[in-house]
Amino acid sequence: MQGVWEIFLPGIGEGEAYKYEVRSRFNDFSADKADPYGFFAEYRPQTASIVADLDSYEWGDGEWLSKRPERQALDKPMSIYELHLGSWRRVPGGEDGRDRPLTYGELAHDLVSYVKDMGFTHIELLPISEHPFDGSWGYQTIGYYAVTSRYGTPRDFMYFVDQCHRNGIGVILDWVPAHFPKDIHGLNYFDGTHLYEHADPRLGEHPDWGTLVFNFGRSEVRNFLLSNALFWLDKYHIDGLRVDAVASMLYLDYSREAGAWLPNRFGGRENLEAIDFLKLFNDLVHGEHPEVLTMAEESTSWPMVTRPTFLGGLGFDLKWNMGWMHDMLDYMANDPIYRRYHHNLITFSLMYAFNENFLLPLSHDEVVHLKKSLINKMPGDEWKQFAGLRALFGYMFTHPGKKLLFMGAEFGMRSEWSEARSIEWDLLGQDPHLRLLQYVRDLLHVYANNPALWEIDNSWDGFQWLAANDNENSVIAFVRRAKDADDMVVVVCNFTPVARQGYRVPVPRAGYYREILNSDAGDYWGSNVGNYGGVGALPDEWAESGYALNLTLPPMSVLLLKPDPLPEVPEER
Repeated sequence: MQGVWEIFLPGIGEGEAYKYEVRSRFNDFSADKADPYGFFAEYRPQTASIVADLDSYEWGDGEWLSKRPERQALDKPMSIYELHLGSWRRVPGGEDGRDRPLTYGELAHDLVSYVKDMGFTHIELLPISEHPFDGSWGYQTIGYYAVTSRYGTPRDFMYFVDQCHRNGIGVILDWVPAHFPKDIHGLNYFDGTHLYEHADPRLGEHPDWGTLVFNFGRSEVRNFLLSNALFWLDKYHIDGLRVDAVASMLYLDYSREAGAWLPNRFGGRENLEAIDFLKLFNDLVHGEHPEVLTMAEESTSWPMVTRPTFLGGLGFDLKWNMGWMHDMLDYMANDPIYRRYHHNLITFSLMYAFNENFLLPLSHDEVVHLKKSLINKMPGDEWKQFAGLRALFGYMFTHPGKKLLFMGAEFGMRSEWSEARSIEWDLLGQDPHLRLLQYVRDLLHVYANNPALWEIDNSWDGFQWLAANDNENSVIAFVRRAKDADDMVVVVCNFTPVARQGYRVPVPRAGYYREILNSDAGDYWGSNVGNYGGVGALPDEWAESGYALNLTLPPMSVLLLKPDPLPEVPEER
């Protein structure tokens, strides 16, 4: 019989395990199903839902929430530490004598103190909704309303978020509305019909991931997912949702061969129902929580991803800049002697940098599946590898856009990331890795303390090329400006392992320019070439402003120089 049914069972308390036995008249289908709206679940491989109380935790993050609108504005700094909770740090005492991941309670102290000391503004968690397979990293979600039991209880996770907020750290969740796994206890064929997914596999199955695609045209599906988005914001005080695989939602032919997909009602390849869903999602989230951030992992050139829906956009706050990421990693993989032939890879991003509100990601996806770790993507000997990674990070944190760095990259993890083991903390016993960590820490603090590097990320008012075309030397230079145009930082990048003496860089005005960061400093395992702390601008008739710097460019380096404030001119009486 069709309809909405309910049952009341007295005496059921917190911690009780339960399932739904679903019997259907269609093909005599019968299955035991976990509760799609269940708040907690058994530890894998068990699959029952568990009764949990989400209303008794006493939050202490009122100050954070009251200041969140200001802290998460697009004219504020944002440096995100992306991590997988199960492999950030593991300790003895796990299954079969193996090590185990930290619990939410342990992470609330160990991880939070580390992130705070480093200077990151946010953490982003790979999906922590319940999922059956560790190897999916959480991206094959079944319990959309259940925080995974791998690391503790819902109250434990609330404590973790609370401690992040009390220490000034925002929490972003990866959210996966694009697809779900076929496990029989999940959403697949839930009531003996294709309730959540499409019946036609040309619409309902994802060829890349072996998963099922939500039917966004059904009101039941839209309500399930939209309620879930608000659930995390309301019950767990989450500060942002990063929507995974948006491109796969936008296009009906995504990863499909000709004949393996169905066009929309107008004959096109756009998934009209998914587009409407994404717009509704952003309108709903921003209507209920205007200060919460939504982010799109969108890898194509779909227009207006971060423009308001009333202007025809999708309504996201930020879009991952996959183009910048691919170009920079391709560029850095070249032997420096050949980089002169690929100079456009480091400048092209400025052709479109202000078309969207961008976030620059060096994420988990770039250090798995035989892609190598970031440090091992750098060519040359050990010194060149570390110098190259410092230069990459330096350019990343001075380029327009918010920032995201995956765990382990901050100290040059050598192995590719695996969800089954801890990142390589033991490498910090080696000097180059320890010095790289110190550099990233200093870079994060320099970034956070200089509004010129983040206050205007989305217009040419915050960026000006000083040298864009020196492909022969693989050098670029630019200035970043704050809303106060006199507050500026000059950035000079030398992407070859050759020191350059007497290199002329035009600058916006006269004055003394202090070196506020030199990626080649000895403290960072560099060669300690530089400009003795700063250099004064000299008259130069070829410069637009009439002034230029005569610099020593360290090898494979990024220099950040900040002019001393202009002297105050007394007011006339």
